[in-house]
Amino acid sequence: MIYNPERECMSREDLKKLQSERLVKIVRHTYDNVPFYRQRMDEVGVTPDDIKSIDDITKLPFTSKKDLRDTYPDGLFAVPRAEIIRLHASSGTTGKPIVAGYTQHDLDNWSEGVARCLTACGATKEDTIQVSYGYGLFTGGLGAHDGATKLGACVLPTSSGNTAKQIMLMQDIQCTGLCCTPSYALFLAEEIERMGARDNIKLKFGAFGAEPWTEGMRKELEEKLGIKAYDLYGLTEISGPGVGGECECQDGTHIWEDMFYPEIIDPVTGEQLPEGQEGELVFTTLDKWGMPMIRYRTRDLTHLNYEKCKCGRTAVRMGKILGRSDDMLIIRGVNVFPSQVESVILEVPEFQGQYFITVDRVNNIDTFDIDVELRPEHYSDDIQELLRLEKKLRERLVSVIGIKPQIHIVEPNSIERSMGKAKHVLDKRILK
Repeated sequence: MIYNPERECMSREDLKKLQSERLVKIVRHTYDNVPFYRQRMDEVGVTPDDIKSIDDITKLPFTSKKDLRDTYPDGLFAVPRAEIIRLHASSGTTGKPIVAGYTQHDLDNWSEGVARCLTACGATKEDTIQVSYGYGLFTGGLGAHDGATKLGACVLPTSSGNTAKQIMLMQDIQCTGLCCTPSYALFLAEEIERMGARDNIKLKFGAFGAEPWTEGMRKELEEKLGIKAYDLYGLTEISGPGVGGECECQDGTHIWEDMFYPEIIDPVTGEQLPEGQEGELVFTTLDKWGMPMIRYRTRDLTHLNYEKCKCGRTAVRMGKILGRSDDMLIIRGVNVFPSQVESVILEVPEFQGQYFITVDRVNNIDTFDIDVELRPEHYSDDIQELLRLEKKLRERLVSVIGIKPQIHIVEPNSIERSMGKAKHVLDKRILK
């Protein structure tokens, strides 16, 4: 099923016309109401009169996460505070948090985007969807909640944490859908398996997002929970979850282009790249009035596919996020993404998807250590067997990323689990 065929299946010609109309309006609105954007546009010699179609978007300056922090808390709001009816914020672990403001129109669009995503997962008003994203400042909980409500489904708003109760309710209420981070879904799956409750779980699908995850993680979740696992994409700066989602074809994440215009740029030069080429994802919000974003650099690395999907949707498909340009580790001159490490770990059947990377510098040489858990049925005190598995994983990692790590096999369930976004990396070099 398709939630909004008129918008999700528009011809590329009609979509471009709509995008152009909306870009012209949102640029004028932003220029007139946000001093920050007016100054930025004046600096590059661009006025709203120069923007006549979506093709003119490259004339506009970029926006970055630093800009949102520098204008904290409401310097990018484009309407009076009386028209802002909800605020969300990022965790702010590396400085001031990012605060996002929404009008009622913005919230309506947001819930529409999530409803489209959930419908693409196969959800209907007959489903009971357990929302185990965190509620509150994080956009995940309320975003998924409102989208499921708009769809007409029954919502179980468990938020994150209190895992035993989550699993009890999942069984007793017979939830058919699950929305949370993939790392928390994996933790739930492990606990369900440990409790012997797998046969009592009636889940059919899971919509997972808020952190990068691999095809290996998808396979793991589908096998352990007996579901079909779908990618749900979003970010606080743009709208939260529901910017895009996978359909039943699972051949890329559909981006709702009538609301969010995507570009792929060279992360170094800022030049727009041709269709299909990998680079940094940039978004412009076309119908968000409380806090519009003009050419926001997400730092997510991916590519775009504009071919019509077999599901019937014409909305562009985004490839799996390869990583973030600001999450990339440079170790002994080699570019390493945590997602590469996760993919390799999940290829080796003896290992679980739980790992932690520590990077340090000793005597001016980078060190690269990975703690990784074995599955309980493969863990033993047999030193030779553990050494064999260490060697197996290390050799596979060297072949994929081109650098040799130190592997530390740790006991099952010894790596800290996350109720929200998983933290997989500690780079001690930046602390020195």
